[in-house]
Amino acid sequence: MFKHLSLLVLLFTLSGCQSAYYSAWEKFGVHKRDILVDRVESARDAQDDAQQEFKSALEELSAVINFDGGDIQSVYNTLNDQYLSSKEAAETVSAKVDKIENVAQALFEEWEDEISQYKSAKFKQTSQSQLRQTKLSYAKLVRTMRRSEQKMAPVLTSLNDNVLFLKHNLNASAINAIGVEFKSLQQEIKVLVSEVNKSIAESNKFIDELNK
Repeated sequence: MFKHLSLLVLLFTLSGCQSAYYSAWEKFGVHKRDILVDRVESARDAQDDAQQEFKSALEELSAVINFDGGDIQSVYNTLNDQYLSSKEAAETVSAKVDKIENVAQALFEEWEDEISQYKSAKFKQTSQSQLRQTKLSYAKLVRTMRRSEQKMAPVLTSLNDNVLFLKHNLNASAINAIGVEFKSLQQEIKVLVSEVNKSIAESNKFIDELNK
């Protein structure tokens, strides 16, 4: 949607002046509703990327506990890289959900202000009804996004524990110890993936409702 980024918009973005940022985009015919849709799509995709990273981390951990000889330092390095990728993906999700909340607040404030400008009682009532429904759908969306986001934290903690333990104990005993904890982490990631998929579905539903 945003293929042509003007210097004016870029400067407003860098300055952190959100109201000026939204106003600048409106000059190009891009409204807060459009930005909200774009940010929900971006967060949805980031969540999908994150769950793939966590799945990959689980696969790497599985490779560790099935290690049957070779360079254990290399195995550790691969697992550590996957943990860092998972952490970065989770942080990206959090940042994108924050951006959704920012533009949604601006959109709803603008919408409420514009409702007060109606002279037609019918138009005002219809717009109020639409706003209420959008707010309800949005609240459900953010709850599911934050819930899936919260599921990432304990998984990252478990992954970090395993990575640190292996780092300081590059031996068979460490691998056996990690294997004991594997099933628990496997279940945590299974729950995480389920929550992310619910959030993705809710994102698609919200996008469809806004685009009606």
